[in-house]
Amino acid sequence: MRYAHEVGKVRAAEGALMARLPDGTLMQRAAVGLASVCARILPAVYGARVVLLVGGGDNGGDALYAGARLARRGARVHAVQAGSKIHEGGLASLREAGGRLLDDAETPAAIADADLIIDGLTGIGGTGGLREPHARYAALAAESEGLVIACDVPSGVDASTGRVEGAAVHADVTVTFGTHKPGLLVDPGASHCGVVELVDIGLGPDLPDPDVVAARPADVQPPEPAPESDKYRRGVVGILAGGEEFTGAAVLSVGGALHGGAGMVRFASVGRPVELVRQRWPEAVATVIDPGPHEPAVLERIGRVQCWVVGPGLGTGEAAESLVAAVLGTDLPALVDADGLTVLARRRDLLARDAPTVLTPHAGELARLIGAARDDIEAARLDHVRRAAAELSATVLLKGSTTLVAEEDRPVRVNPTGTPRLATAGTGDVLSGLIGALLAGGLPALDAAAAGAYLHGLAARLAAAPAPGPESPITAPDVIDALPAAFRALNAS
Repeated sequence: MRYAHEVGKVRAAEGALMARLPDGTLMQRAAVGLASVCARILPAVYGARVVLLVGGGDNGGDALYAGARLARRGARVHAVQAGSKIHEGGLASLREAGGRLLDDAETPAAIADADLIIDGLTGIGGTGGLREPHARYAALAAESEGLVIACDVPSGVDASTGRVEGAAVHADVTVTFGTHKPGLLVDPGASHCGVVELVDIGLGPDLPDPDVVAARPADVQPPEPAPESDKYRRGVVGILAGGEEFTGAAVLSVGGALHGGAGMVRFASVGRPVELVRQRWPEAVATVIDPGPHEPAVLERIGRVQCWVVGPGLGTGEAAESLVAAVLGTDLPALVDADGLTVLARRRDLLARDAPTVLTPHAGELARLIGAARDDIEAARLDHVRRAAAELSATVLLKGSTTLVAEEDRPVRVNPTGTPRLATAGTGDVLSGLIGALLAGGLPALDAAAAGAYLHGLAARLAAAPAPGPESPITAPDVIDALPAAFRALNAS
């Protein structure tokens, strides 16, 4: 796992470590790591044109000391001072190594001609958009052809939340110290970071439990069939999806469950979706139910399952509401998606249950569920997914540019495999079936949702670029078809 800690925890860990070390040791460790990454990225250090954007905080000091190390290796290093303060020790070190401080008139040309720009304008404690002159320097860096390396976090990005509330640096690489910060993993902040490099400065023993975690391949462990497994032991998923108007959701969610490792899928809907599912997935056990409102006993006709998936393409009227109520009235794990979430927005009382519940909204659906504005959710995804998990007493998977999975009082899971290629109709239905299969196979709700998001994103990437080269457009059935390859890639890593 990649662990991320909010600023308060990082500050406390830094303070505890600094109390045991000589003054300045931590900054020197950070500077060594930063200079090392810069040297690795540059085609050659000797003769390289390096510009340091330096604020008055510790990140400005890190940048200055790193610049001094590069200067001693032959780079031409210039510093740009933003604001009235500068780290005096760092500036002295830079000057001793042959670097110098630019005046304001020299700055635009130097940034434009730079091979490498190090952003040390603000630190992890910065909030809100960049002010002047910091915003102007960030804009000049964005216009330069040189590589931009952010020191700890791109200036203008909230390190704890990923909020970006105005001007901010767009980095090609972010070199972060001691631990990841949530804002490096969660959009919109993550989109400003480029590649993130972690430099160990010795904080590990002093860091508490993380606030956010991102899985590596070895951390994703879907259920594996044992030698004595049969279709029932592998997990039976019950899916209630589709209607006369939206039939495709039924086919896609069943496909996601079957290719997600379910031992059996029991599917139920009105006549037309059942007909289509039988044609596309003859291995699914399909049951026709009447179009009107239903009593909870309707589930008995479908058969025994280990998990329910309800909502994709179901509609939002009385019939859909009765099916959502029936599913959430059971003591089995349940996943609610799409139209089912619209039902829950007016019937949140149905979430008062003891069994695990997974909700998989996009920002608009979450806005209806918790009474927030969609734009506010997109701007502060981490805050809102935590709020939703607490208010709704559920495992909440917030879809989007970075998919987040939250449970109350647990570190938020960030999915690292997402791709914009998934922004196409029907892929969410595939995800619902896939997570349902993992739930039926015995994974806890948080693990099932996080593993499902990981495999879903990986399958999309494999479908879009099955061989080296540019990605191609994909559709939801392409994701289903690529799921076996995603499982194989996971097992091979």
